[in-house]
Amino acid sequence: MLRINDRISIPMDEFQFDYIRSGGPGGQNVNKVATKAVLRWRPGDSPSLPEPVRRRLMRQIGSRLTTEGDLIVSSQRTRDRLRNIDDCLDKVRDLVLEAATPPKPRIATKPTLGSKVRRAEQKKQRSTTKKLRKPPKFD
Repeated sequence: MLRINDRISIPMDEFQFDYIRSGGPGGQNVNKVATKAVLRWRPGDSPSLPEPVRRRLMRQIGSRLTTEGDLIVSSQRTRDRLRNIDDCLDKVRDLVLEAATPPKPRIATKPTLGSKVRRAEQKKQRSTTKKLRKPPKFD
């Protein structure tokens, strides 16, 4: 079970793991052992996500989904398969946790009297500066 918070937990059978060879340094062992973990998960079909969280998550990761609707997360940070699996799960946990917190509603505010006065004074100063650049008028 991948525990996101007190209310959201995702069963491990929703995730599909594949293992391939990692790139980069590693000596002779790198060509023999498949330690890179690739996690596939279909968040759109997940029954363990509440609907508002699912909507926010799909909006958040929409560009990362495949055409089938799979989220693919990979990790080759370490040379240990289990640690890479944990790293993939941590990445998914962070994504879902970010989507689980609802956004704060924006509260419309009005400019203060002081800011209106300062803006008017700045506009007057700018206008005066531009007037002084013009050549004098001869009547």
